[in-house]
Amino acid sequence: MEGSASPPDKPRVRPAAAVLCRGPVEPLVFLANFALVLQGPLTTQYLWHRFSADLGYNGTRQRGGCSNRSADPTMQEVETLTSHWTLYMNVGGFLVGLFSSTLLGAWSDGVGRRPLLVLASLGLLLQALVSVFVVQLQLHVGYFVLGRILCALLGDFGGLLAASFASVADVSSSRSRTFRMALLEASIGVAGMLASLLGGHWLRAQGYANPFWLALALLIAMTLYAAFCFGETLKEPKSTRLFTFRHHRSIVQLYVAPAPEKSRKHLALYSLAIFVVITVHFGAQDILTLYELSTPLCWDSKLIGYGSAAQHLPYLTSLLVLKLLQHCLADAWVAEIGLAFNILGMVVFAFATITPLMFTGYGLLFLSLVITPVIRAKLSKLVRETEQGALFSAVACVNNLAMLTASGIFNSLYPATLNFMKGFPFLLGAGLLLIPAVLIGMLEKTVPHPEFQQFPQSP
Repeated sequence: MEGSASPPDKPRVRPAAAVLCRGPVEPLVFLANFALVLQGPLTTQYLWHRFSADLGYNGTRQRGGCSNRSADPTMQEVETLTSHWTLYMNVGGFLVGLFSSTLLGAWSDGVGRRPLLVLASLGLLLQALVSVFVVQLQLHVGYFVLGRILCALLGDFGGLLAASFASVADVSSSRSRTFRMALLEASIGVAGMLASLLGGHWLRAQGYANPFWLALALLIAMTLYAAFCFGETLKEPKSTRLFTFRHHRSIVQLYVAPAPEKSRKHLALYSLAIFVVITVHFGAQDILTLYELSTPLCWDSKLIGYGSAAQHLPYLTSLLVLKLLQHCLADAWVAEIGLAFNILGMVVFAFATITPLMFTGYGLLFLSLVITPVIRAKLSKLVRETEQGALFSAVACVNNLAMLTASGIFNSLYPATLNFMKGFPFLLGAGLLLIPAVLIGMLEKTVPHPEFQQFPQSP
């Protein structure tokens, strides 16, 4: 009727999208990481061999030839170029992902987790498609950077993880959350281990193109699963505007809005702890393949596949040991033990000159990946249920910043220290891990207010 008072505007509940089934989020994370790990070491090796061909270097192709090339300036130039282009890809992804992952993660608190999962899946799909073109058509390696930027624009793997962890927080109890987070990370590890084993053998048998085609096919399947099979976990998804600074403000408010002081202090310091852990993890991961390709190890693609598989095995072993140790130890002390083994592994890597010693370093990392699920679970208990997406997009931002820092430090430090100690970046990583060890121990002594449900609710 004309002249009647209009009711106040209310957020419209978004109608649920049609789904063929109500599947969990773990298959998405499994497929995404399988495709990424299949591509990651292959991309590094492709860059190495592409630059080697351009510069006329073939030291790693000759049996026994690599071990006598420690002072070969051509080999060092290949290493430097490979390291720098890896840095360019990571910086390109970070600069775009810093904006997009924070925007999309907070947006998922309103619109639901599925839209972000679909967008991030499409981004990973575009990146794989660009990689296929580069390898098949021998395009300039700069197109790898373009693919990385396109992926970051749509959320990247960090956005996918933000939605996935928020999805787990939506449906898990406070008591079971740490294990559920570890289970999700274990799916990352199992995927990485299988992809590593497959990628190394496949590269030796058929070259670079076919593994990239498999990654593309898996990402197509993942995108379809996200769109039609994932069961939305947000209770009442509603139509929410995407391009607004409100999403970024909600992330800032997590750290600065009035709330119990200890909770905000814990939020900031746990974020710092996970930043350092991820910086060391990705920094070491960035240079490990390059470290193994060059003298004195001179690994071929098969050994690199085994090494990458060993690198992902801790996702599974950490889950099993976490489940056992939770019966007798608090989560924080399990994380401390994991940090101790991580530090030992880094020190062994720094001095590894033979293959058995390198795999000893990988073996010492068997409990290293209990740290991040413990910290994620503790962070998720410090905020309201309606802030989980904003929280994990903030963690994704921390993750992206850590990846950039890792690339800047490790990929720049590695070529700079080739002449006096190739393993120095690993020693630096071991020293940096003392920071989260101190922070976690200190925060465990000062327990925050756990009843986040008593925080004043947003209107």
